[in-house]
Amino acid sequence: MTNWAELKSAKYVNLATFRKTGVQVNTPVWAAPHGETLYVFSEADAGKMKRLRNSSQAELAPCDFKGGLLGEWVDATAEIVDDQSEINAALAAFQQKYGWVMIMTNFFSRLSGKFNKRGYIRLTERRSDGNT
Repeated sequence: MTNWAELKSAKYVNLATFRKTGVQVNTPVWAAPHGETLYVFSEADAGKMKRLRNSSQAELAPCDFKGGLLGEWVDATAEIVDDQSEINAALAAFQQKYGWVMIMTNFFSRLSGKFNKRGYIRLTERRSDGNT
């Protein structure tokens, strides 16, 4: 059974968000730990961001870079981050976990104008007792 600690150390995680119809949509993403949370970034107008505005329900599973599952799904609560200080903490967490790859990703994102069009997501474990 996959636990939150495994998700925090996984190179890639599959983020499942849910359409209004309840249909699950999976996306492989980078996830960076900060304390007990995980951060994910995406284009601010990406489908997962739109889905999370409708429902904070999410699931995570470790995966390969193509999204092939390497473990079981873990329930999570997802919230879109708007606070700049928290975004800075997320950026630092990505830098710490992904190192020079993150530096290059940010460099090319800035060159292409996509860096400032990112949205950030905070994920917390949703335990079976209903608490996060």
